[in-house]
Amino acid sequence: MDSRMVFVLLWMLLLSTSTGIKLDGNGYVDVVIAISSKVPQDNRLIDKIKEMVTEGSLYLYHALDEKVYFKEATILVPPQWNGTNFTKARTEIDNANPSYGFEPYTNQYGECGAEGEYIHFTPEYLLNDTLTELYGSRGKIFVHEWAHLRWGVFDECNGEKPFYHSNGGIEATRCSKNIKVEFYEVTAGGSLQQCSIDPQTSLPTKGCMFFLDRNQITNSSIMFLPSLNAVTTFCHENEHNYEAPNMQNKKCEKATWTVIFEDSVDKDALRSLKPLQSPPPPPSFKVVQRKQRVVCLILDVSGSMAGSRILQQQQAATHFLRNIIENQARVGIVQFSTEASTLSRLTTISSDTTRENLIKLLPKVAGGWTNMCLGLSQGLQILQEDNGDALGDEIIFLTDGQATDNIAVCVPSAIQSGAIIHTLAFSNSAARELTEMANKTGGQFLSPNDKTTSNQLMDAFASLTLSTGDYIKEPLESVGARTSDWFNGTVSVDQTVGNKTSFVIIYETSFPSVYIQSPSGSVYTQTNMSHDVSQKTVTLKIPGTAEHGDWKYSIQAKILQALTLTVTSQATQADVPPIIVKTHMNQQFSDGTKPMIVFAEVSQSYRPVINAEVWATLESETGSIHILQLLDNGAGADAFQNDGIYSRYFTKMVNGRSSLKVRVKNQDGQTKFAALYVPGCVLNDEPRVAGHRSLSLYTGESFMVKLSGQAPSNFPPNRITDLSAEIQEDTVLLNWTAPGEDLDQGTAKSYEIRWSFDLKMLRFNFSNGHEVNTTAVSPQKAGSVEQHSFNLNITIQNGTTLFFAVQSEDKQKAKSETSNIAQASKILPGPKPQGISNPGMNLTVLVISLCVVTVVLCFIVVVVVCAVKRRKRSAKSDMALIITNEGQNNLYA
Repeated sequence: MDSRMVFVLLWMLLLSTSTGIKLDGNGYVDVVIAISSKVPQDNRLIDKIKEMVTEGSLYLYHALDEKVYFKEATILVPPQWNGTNFTKARTEIDNANPSYGFEPYTNQYGECGAEGEYIHFTPEYLLNDTLTELYGSRGKIFVHEWAHLRWGVFDECNGEKPFYHSNGGIEATRCSKNIKVEFYEVTAGGSLQQCSIDPQTSLPTKGCMFFLDRNQITNSSIMFLPSLNAVTTFCHENEHNYEAPNMQNKKCEKATWTVIFEDSVDKDALRSLKPLQSPPPPPSFKVVQRKQRVVCLILDVSGSMAGSRILQQQQAATHFLRNIIENQARVGIVQFSTEASTLSRLTTISSDTTRENLIKLLPKVAGGWTNMCLGLSQGLQILQEDNGDALGDEIIFLTDGQATDNIAVCVPSAIQSGAIIHTLAFSNSAARELTEMANKTGGQFLSPNDKTTSNQLMDAFASLTLSTGDYIKEPLESVGARTSDWFNGTVSVDQTVGNKTSFVIIYETSFPSVYIQSPSGSVYTQTNMSHDVSQKTVTLKIPGTAEHGDWKYSIQAKILQALTLTVTSQATQADVPPIIVKTHMNQQFSDGTKPMIVFAEVSQSYRPVINAEVWATLESETGSIHILQLLDNGAGADAFQNDGIYSRYFTKMVNGRSSLKVRVKNQDGQTKFAALYVPGCVLNDEPRVAGHRSLSLYTGESFMVKLSGQAPSNFPPNRITDLSAEIQEDTVLLNWTAPGEDLDQGTAKSYEIRWSFDLKMLRFNFSNGHEVNTTAVSPQKAGSVEQHSFNLNITIQNGTTLFFAVQSEDKQKAKSETSNIAQASKILPGPKPQGISNPGMNLTVLVISLCVVTVVLCFIVVVVVCAVKRRKRSAKSDMALIITNEGQNNLYA
């Protein structure tokens, strides 16, 4: 692995405004940047990060009317780095994308105005000063990516469509149009020549580039070209280029400035904040060193836990200690009921013997009251034993009910301790403070049900993982049933996993017969398995590396009883990470008035996995189950096609807590690694076949619904975001992805299509556009491709540009938002297309000027080409540098 590459994580908790990155007055605080443990020590990275954030703070201050700046940032360095000036703390990071090279980018799940997931930089970018000529100053690029991350805006350039027709001429895709550009092709010898025109599109061919005068007077926009010296702010509404076929128009159809001040997470603060009277002070930095993971299990043994619940707690905690928690982590165990007691002080996980000794200490008997504050206090004392505080340590707090004591009294001190508190509510009556503690400390809140056929508690414990360079351990299978007969199925082990593979069978009453067959036909029976009678579990540990392929299990229950199966595995090779799934709900709390969105990101070390079959199961505490197929088609709830992020709206909400699980399969062998897609301006190489026969992964999180009425709102069809148009003679061809009756589900009732010569008129006054006859158009099922041709009953003249938009209507006459505006031009090939000819400048003089005064432009072409080639060479071995917007709950998952 290339030791020069590193990743940095800049995170925030997306599900709560009270933790993660936030505004303290005019300054952003709680910005945490972490360097990968894969990176050898290089203190220059720390200095460069400080320089980038400091420079970015001033750019941010000027870009937003002198209202905000970066006030505080923490830099996390790897545990193996030497130094006496590092504050000791414990936290962890995930692994970086091995594929993107050194191009900065931000990973965004979706909707306009929604926060992104992470920013990605490379150490080459931080350490190689020549790259600032290509991308611009690091501080300004940091602000560009911050706008993606924090405010959910998009790029105003488009590498796939750098040119478009406008008023009979050709324009470069940009914002604002005030930026002056010239079009030329660069020959093999480095000279410039007039661009060639593609006869099919009447637009410049692929080799055509546009050049800019870096010294021209224009101050926007940072989302188009931050490398231009004069650019210092974002595009405002009065200068926004609505015609440009860029992602900002497709997703938002409004100026970047408008999104920031009207739709972003900071909209209220930015509108109310007054400009600073003077430039802000430089950010303050704290350098923190991560150490090994420290966890305390705080387990409820009150009377309500008696019976199956205490056994399920024991089974799940055993699974966590035996199969999930990392080597060299330190673990303590506390139990609480009327009193609290320590079952184990902090113990280092150094061997299987250590794990088994801790398992023996797990509580088996329940009785008494539920004094949660006593349990919390005892757990915090355990965590403070090693270094005097609990900063960065973890608590896994499991309880099944309301507190007997007043938990509100002790929650503030627990939050202030600096510990990350994961809370597991093992019933539908658990105290609301559990959610507060998890949200405000960056922990996970999970609400597994206690059905004996459910593996939700096992899954919850398994999801509480941190990556320390070892890759996340995900269940390959997690399933249950109640039967008096055979319980059969198949578990797929893909090529990235196979080490420490275990099958855990839990039975309710009677020891079943178990048969597990490997892909090559070897059969494992009870004689190969360990049986824990007290925990009612049967465990098979596959020696060495498990065979890749389909494993078959057959479990025979001789009497009617509940059975569950959990299969886990680890990466086969330390430098080849497994394919993993990260899930996310866009809301953790919903009143039913706004739709929820389910996200599942499928990746291998951040490399997107596409063409997979992804199913989400949403189960309420009352047992209501809803199954959704998540899509990566760039329509409906999905932001970008083929980015490995599968999405779908969820509208069948019911009151109470619900849990989410996601299953991923190889769709008829079509699963691939995606092209290295960076939304915006840079094009990358081709997709590659993932090479895995099958995938089967589970992960999950919990969310709460409290409907404001008796049922969720009637949602209209989703907004169409991929409308495209083409003119052939006097016929218009329109294409889009069909919306549904309710957002992206079902089938809409009808379409209303309108066109205009004026884009803004159509955008702001849709009903005033010319209506297209759609009587022959019947909407198809949501997700289908709609392709229709129309005659507008006008003669379309050469040089004409038309604009089109669509609204959908459901059976309750609820209308969707207006689609993205699609444009089409009728341009007949001519000898000298307008907008491409030499604009009056002496070409020789221009070439000399470029080579002498702005030689960097020649260098830029070389750098871009080399960057793309380099990615192709290093896609399998490099490690990248990341800045992330994930909450701690996702960061550590």
